[in-house]
Amino acid sequence: MTPITQHPGIRAEIAVTAIPEDERVWVPQAPDVWFRPLLMNTVTGSWCNLLRVRKSGVLSRHIHPSWVTGYVIKGAWRYLEHDWVAKAGSFVYEPPGEIHTLVVDEVVGEPEMITQFNIHGAMIYLDDQGQTTGYEDVFTKIEMCRKHYAAVGLGAEYIDQFIR
Repeated sequence: MTPITQHPGIRAEIAVTAIPEDERVWVPQAPDVWFRPLLMNTVTGSWCNLLRVRKSGVLSRHIHPSWVTGYVIKGAWRYLEHDWVAKAGSFVYEPPGEIHTLVVDEVVGEPEMITQFNIHGAMIYLDDQGQTTGYEDVFTKIEMCRKHYAAVGLGAEYIDQFIR
């Protein structure tokens, strides 16, 4: 077999266990809500993460200026504005510009919801009147990770392995 020569400057691939054994890898986002970074793409402004929720109820109303995909690993969730429920094994595509309110439903025998999301652009949080209350993008997510990983002893640079 002829060896393949890679182009210089290619960043390393990322191959990790998605659901980590070390609880410190989960970054707190809100009470009973965490995310686990998988890829932070500072070139395209996108990120890929697992969202883990250990409570039921309304989480947030938000809008994305670009598209989002999700794949449910455990549990179930839905948007108040739609009549479908995303359960384990479901794939969801969210079009740019849609406002939706994330609700996590209690599933008997399932203590948590975990969904893998690919977010392009930003998450803009809205109040009940549709006014902006905050936002997250790849850079704010990286900063959240740096602070958390420094505080739990993994080191602020722990997030660097996921930045491309």
